Amino acid sequence: MRFLKSIENQTLLAIVLAIFIGLSAPGLPPKIALIGDIFLRLLKMVIAPLIFASVYTSLAGLGNISRIKNIGLKTLAYYMATTSLAVITGLVFVNVFRPGANANFEKTTQQIAVKGLTITDLVKSLIPENPVKSLAQGDVLPTIFFAFVFGLATLSLNEKSRTNLFSFFEAVNDALIALIRWIIRLTPLGVFAIVSNIVAEKGITPILELSSYVITVVLALFFHAAVTLSLLLYLLTRENPWRYFFKIREAPMVAFSTASSSATLPISLEVAEEKAKIPKKIAGFVLPLGATVNMDGTALYEAVAAMFIANIYHVPLGLHEQILIFLTATLASIGAAGIPSAGLVTMTLVLQAVGLPLEGIGLILAVDRFLDMLRTSVNVWGDLVGCKIITKLS
Repeated sequence: MRFLKSIENQTLLAIVLAIFIGLSAPGLPPKIALIGDIFLRLLKMVIAPLIFASVYTSLAGLGNISRIKNIGLKTLAYYMATTSLAVITGLVFVNVFRPGANANFEKTTQQIAVKGLTITDLVKSLIPENPVKSLAQGDVLPTIFFAFVFGLATLSLNEKSRTNLFSFFEAVNDALIALIRWIIRLTPLGVFAIVSNIVAEKGITPILELSSYVITVVLALFFHAAVTLSLLLYLLTRENPWRYFFKIREAPMVAFSTASSSATLPISLEVAEEKAKIPKKIAGFVLPLGATVNMDGTALYEAVAAMFIANIYHVPLGLHEQILIFLTATLASIGAAGIPSAGLVTMTLVLQAVGLPLEGIGLILAVDRFLDMLRTSVNVWGDLVGCKIITKLS
């Protein structure tokens, strides 16, 4: 029975049972569809406050404006650049391989209309007229923008006010992460309801299409880690990427086994300082910040997953919609907590941004744990590459 103690194993069993029930008793899943809807609503419930608290505490935790100008700006620039490159890589791979494009979802094609988008709308959507309204409606881009400028403003306050404000939102962030862990425990039940309903309604085709999705994600993650990040490391530091990876290999391995950037952080700090000889003041700043805001693998995965779900449902996404996916996946990954499966929470943001059905999440959950392990390893590898680069630039 030890097998069933793991949430991941429970989820795997739930998926198998859901497929069986969906095929053998198609009348049952519609009766329990409410459970899946509740699970998705719980995920949506924590999105806006989590994004705000996580981005704010990451920025306000820098301490002062001068620290931002010295190490902070370089670190944030590196993290934004590599996350952007990761999303672009994901979009290129998903447009080349087109996973899920052969699925036959004729009925859904007529039911789903993708949101239109213009560049003007995109720019306007970044700046909230009413940040409270943006939080209430779960609009991620204006929420992140407000959290960013509010964090900058906090750094200009006197020490007492700054400390009090930061402590409050840090506690809020911790409470939200605890809440997410509770919601994640409901994953097997929610997945069973969602997947069984999809199989009962659409058959097993969407599940079989997952092989092309997994291959696309794995290839894109490998390219970003082995080519993009390694090339940046070599060009900016002249460090041999393979030798550097061998020095810090323990951290990506722990990340793979735990699927948690936060749980891996102590190991990352140790190997950076002791084996890679990164100065403590740089490692102590770059790595904790990276565990929160640098989610290359997560952002890449979310972009590929959104396009896969669009392909499954035969929803055409043009250049404008893919630009919105790029922005949303890049910025939403900043607020992804460094805990297992937190990317599922921010995935709802990406799907909502272009009007895709949240039920599509139920399809990718079947392989999410394996991909979560891979993308977390890429996240941690990106943090440690950033450490070396910031050390060289500083």
